[in-house]
Amino acid sequence: QLQLVESGGGPVQPGGSLRLSCETSGFDFGYYAIHWFRQAPGKEREGVSCMSRDGRSTNYADSVKGRFTISRDAANHTMSLQMHNLKHEDTAVYWCAAEKWGVCPSTTYDFRGQDAQVTVSS
Repeated sequence: QLQLVESGGGPVQPGGSLRLSCETSGFDFGYYAIHWFRQAPGKEREGVSCMSRDGRSTNYADSVKGRFTISRDAANHTMSLQMHNLKHEDTAVYWCAAEKWGVCPSTTYDFRGQDAQVTVSS
């Protein structure tokens, strides 16, 4: 059964850190480009970060460059998004996604995890 199970969202103060993780199963992780998207209330979906299938290429939205880091663990079929120096404007619903034979960056995906709420508030 194909699954992408997210964990790690929650409330955090400005300047704080959170790590989102996504455990995948049921598909060959190595064939998939991985993505993190987010959507804030009243705003369009934004591609936050992505990583190529081989892990050699990454891409970040300008708004998160230098603060967020994407990673993938091929052995454990997991992907993560480490977020530092969080700002109010990072408040959004985040989700992981995967696209077979996909490229990075991309706006499309085949499968996604459930929403993870990140709320940056003092």
